[in-house]
Amino acid sequence: MRELAYPRLGEQVWRERLPNGLEVIVVRKPYHAKRCAFLAVNYGGMDVRAAAEGGPVPAGAAHYLEHKMFDTEDGNMFQEMSTAGAAPNAFTSENMTAYHFECTDRFYEHLERLLRFVSVPWFPQESVDRERGIIAQEIRMTEDDPDWRAYQQLMACLYGPDHPAALPVAGTEDSIRAITPEVLHRCHRAFYVPANMALVCVGDVEPERAADIARSVLPPEGGTALRREWESPPGLLPVRREARLEMEVSMPMFLAGFRCPAGLAGEALLRRSIVGDLACDALFGESSPLYHRLYAAGLINSSLGGGFDQLPGASQLYVGGDARDPERVLGEITAEARRLGEEGIPEDFFDQLRRADYGGMLRTLDSFGSIAENMAEGYFEGYDYYRFPEVFDTVTKADVEAFLRENVTPERAAVSLVLPETGGQRDKED
Repeated sequence: MRELAYPRLGEQVWRERLPNGLEVIVVRKPYHAKRCAFLAVNYGGMDVRAAAEGGPVPAGAAHYLEHKMFDTEDGNMFQEMSTAGAAPNAFTSENMTAYHFECTDRFYEHLERLLRFVSVPWFPQESVDRERGIIAQEIRMTEDDPDWRAYQQLMACLYGPDHPAALPVAGTEDSIRAITPEVLHRCHRAFYVPANMALVCVGDVEPERAADIARSVLPPEGGTALRREWESPPGLLPVRREARLEMEVSMPMFLAGFRCPAGLAGEALLRRSIVGDLACDALFGESSPLYHRLYAAGLINSSLGGGFDQLPGASQLYVGGDARDPERVLGEITAEARRLGEEGIPEDFFDQLRRADYGGMLRTLDSFGSIAENMAEGYFEGYDYYRFPEVFDTVTKADVEAFLRENVTPERAAVSLVLPETGGQRDKED
């Protein structure tokens, strides 16, 4: 295995690409009692058009597959690992599915269990049908969440309702009816292959021993890595400008989004993420002049917030919260972005933001789970996450000002509104 040192972080990492294509990453943390294993699959909720056998799959297939992987012919692996002293869990995001656990004892036994159950599918019809009701209930719960509805509505505005970024990770009640054992087997065969996965271990872990267990459990043939080939609507204008929805909320909610260029990879993607985060803090963070002006004028409350996301084929800055006059707030946001882009961000304020954001990235190193997820995502996207100090050094105030000037404009904007119910039409599009 290759040993890599990161003097600025005081960290050591061992890495090896196994013959079957699996990337094994071990972040050594000697003298820590807790250990973590994180098996990531480069396959998520957006990947409905990916080249699984037989063509596209229904929305929600990746999430459904995650739910079913814990079931084995001998029982439920989640319960077995929990009884043996581990804390297992899993999640599906737009572009990743991950299975992970933390423990203090019997780490290598748990690691073998994790690799074994994820590599052996077991999808009897009765079990798949029973899970459909559980997932449908989960979907109904999210559909009652105004924040979630505002986000889905915004993504449909920015990219169109059929774009993978606008599809809910869990799917819809209609789409999951089409998910059968054969669909799950197709997705597992196509994407749950070593060449499309990464194993990250964090803690007092012996690198060679972890790699040996992966060699012994996973198939010797690695398959091929997923290639995402869809394209977003041309240009950077939203597909539509505004959508409205009535729900049981006490005051109007808005979520505005601004389409940004997508398609970066490697350290350029990591750098763009840092620039975007700094731009959000400068524009509407709690210490920003705009936030204080809007709050003092009673136009917003403490719910205002947002961020910058980069997904396969989609990239957007978003901001939202409760507001009695959403249109005025959105106008103030775009005007402030233009002012900062043209007049510049005050030097002392930018230095304050840089220190805060860099400190936040350092604090992620306190969480074994965050380390593992960031390292796996970096591997899939072509960069080494532990190089973030060096990448951060290259970001300038001018970069952030240019980002605001170019991207946070009225032309790039779409807004999703969730309004108090009036007894009228519940969904409207403009």
